[in-house]
Amino acid sequence: MRYFLIVVLFFSYNASANAADADPRKIIDDMEQLYRGASSDVKMTMVVQTPQYQRTMQLTGQSLGKEYGFFRILSPRKDRGVATLKRDSEMWNYFPKINKVIKVPPSMMMGSWMGSDFTNDDLVKETQLIDAYDIVMTETVSEYLFTLVPTQQAVTVWGKIEYLVSKLPLLPKSQTFFDEDGDSIREITFSEPKVFDGRMIPSVLEVRPMNKDGYSTRIIYDDIIFDSASITAQTFSIRNLKARF
Repeated sequence: MRYFLIVVLFFSYNASANAADADPRKIIDDMEQLYRGASSDVKMTMVVQTPQYQRTMQLTGQSLGKEYGFFRILSPRKDRGVATLKRDSEMWNYFPKINKVIKVPPSMMMGSWMGSDFTNDDLVKETQLIDAYDIVMTETVSEYLFTLVPTQQAVTVWGKIEYLVSKLPLLPKSQTFFDEDGDSIREITFSEPKVFDGRMIPSVLEVRPMNKDGYSTRIIYDDIIFDSASITAQTFSIRNLKARF
């Protein structure tokens, strides 16, 4: 998830621009920055749906640039205090019941994050789409459709990404991920735009694996504060990962 989870900066764009004027790379880059910002402090709800159960978690999250991320579960009670720290390409999980920090090995990066349909790799991935993919843009009156195909140098599990963006306002609507055989594997939708701290973003993200009927994960942004001076590199330490709160 490069989409995770997780943080917000709104860039205005001339929605009336036509194909000759619109810069596909700039639009994609702006959309990637949409959930980041210099720093952010987020309260969110995550709802994991499977055919057998529904699980709802309340979380907090902090970020600093694209290098640092920190997420902690507040509820339910049995999971309270479970936390994840991301620094550059490294990732650790903390489990308070056993008071243990476990580093996530490279072999587990495509594994589920907190039992959701997001992967560990979604949280730590640093490669910009504009650096890893060649981009072709088509458009209608109200939307841009970007087809992203990985460059020869890119290291990615995706054979193609289709990225749909609304023009007015300029916000992401969906991303569909395909494997190397051209089969769609998962879809992320963005909905319910709201203004947080003076900036508009889609307040709901939903990821749905296309090959698993009845499975989905929704992220609902409850509150966001941007560019807080209290968020520093020290926020993203192993010591803070284990701290009582």
